[in-house]
Amino acid sequence: SVAARLRKHGFKCKTVEITVRDNGLYSFSRQIHLRQPTNITNEIVTAAFQLFKDNYKWEYPIRSLGIRAADLVLDDIPVQLDLFGNQEKKEKLEKLDRTVDEIRRRFGYFSIQRAAMYQDKVLSHLDAGTHTIHPHSYFHG
Repeated sequence: SVAARLRKHGFKCKTVEITVRDNGLYSFSRQIHLRQPTNITNEIVTAAFQLFKDNYKWEYPIRSLGIRAADLVLDDIPVQLDLFGNQEKKEKLEKLDRTVDEIRRRFGYFSIQRAAMYQDKVLSHLDAGTHTIHPHSYFHG
């Protein structure tokens, strides 16, 4: 839902941050700066998962996990192309995300989901838009 909200409001992020809390209520945050601003779901999830794998030691079960986009920029600003990157793949992922956003807008959130969501019945019935906690400044500027 982080990437979808970025796209909806016309932003990209340059930083992805995770916050992990275990059942002992110990929490920590880690962030990574991206090479290029993005609002592509796959890129944000990949960065967040890498942060998680690199930093969580599995001493206790997880109580909560948060993903935050930071260092926002408008999504229409020019971006330096990466000489060694795969721009074509990035464009396909952007098109895929826009298509999923449009299907959900027209037919509802549950009309299209990743297959992995069906592994857990509780997760497959959560609408990310209704289970989002926003900071106070999100509503009051």
